[in-house]
Amino acid sequence: MRRRALVGSLVASALLLCSPAAFAGQQAAAAGGAWSPPLTPWGHPDLQGTWSNASTTPLERPADLAGQEVLTDEERAARAPLARLSDDRPVGDPVGFYNDYWLEQGDLSTRTSLIVDPADGKLPEASAAEQRMQATRMSSGSAIAGLRFSSWEDFNALDRCITRGMPGAMLPGVFYNHNYLIAQTPDYVAIAIEMVHDVRIIPLQEHAAPAAGIRQWLGASRGRWEGNTLVVETAGFTDKVRQRGGTVLGGGRGARLVERFTRVSPDTIDYRVTVTDPTIWAGPWTAAAPMTSMDGELYEYACHEGNYAIPNALRGSRMAEQEELSR
Repeated sequence: MRRRALVGSLVASALLLCSPAAFAGQQAAAAGGAWSPPLTPWGHPDLQGTWSNASTTPLERPADLAGQEVLTDEERAARAPLARLSDDRPVGDPVGFYNDYWLEQGDLSTRTSLIVDPADGKLPEASAAEQRMQATRMSSGSAIAGLRFSSWEDFNALDRCITRGMPGAMLPGVFYNHNYLIAQTPDYVAIAIEMVHDVRIIPLQEHAAPAAGIRQWLGASRGRWEGNTLVVETAGFTDKVRQRGGTVLGGGRGARLVERFTRVSPDTIDYRVTVTDPTIWAGPWTAAAPMTSMDGELYEYACHEGNYAIPNALRGSRMAEQEELSR
């Protein structure tokens, strides 16, 4: 409740500070025709509003596109998913899942991967310890392969409606809710993330870092302006987000993130994040996920831990075991 109250206060403050006069006459183009972002009344580039980064572009470059950074028009048309509103049951899912009617996947970009560095569009090689951990990790998707769940500990942080981790919370998923609300004051930037209702409060002034023993799901962020770019550095993560792809992507306790938000047109924010975690990856990597302005509001995501999926998955695993014993 305190977090929601703080976000509400920041949003209200931003609305009061951003009077219509603040936007009147702001330069749409600077000398020479270069576009300049609108400014807040206190002079910071204005990133406020609702934004979406929905995209079907994969995090890593597919093997059949090795060495190719950009798709041709023909390749893009062939690979783009068909927009359907089907009520058909999803193929390959034994327990049922959202059909196409409920999905909001977005468009395929011309880039072959969200990862722009390394140049091969792939995550750097994982450490030996990380490879061992991933070999034993399960998630809700494991049910499709016929695997069983022993306890709630078999489920990842997204299965439990806790978080998608960082940088996962700021990257496109594969389902829906790829939407963000950004509010600003002179001292803070707040980002409300629709998926799982994660909220980030980013101080812009000097703030002492949390004590070393305090670890947070989304880390502790500190922001600053470099020209028209908001630079956010984040550390102090837990090691509880252990999935490294798809809709969930988190680093470990030693992860450090540097994000850059640059408004490059009236309806586009160039968003890039560089991730460094030597305990997981052999080197740093950078992903780019442009954000496009939206008309409309951000609604609260109603997922909550332990809803129906986890107890039902555990119940199903126990029933399957009993059926095997009775044969």
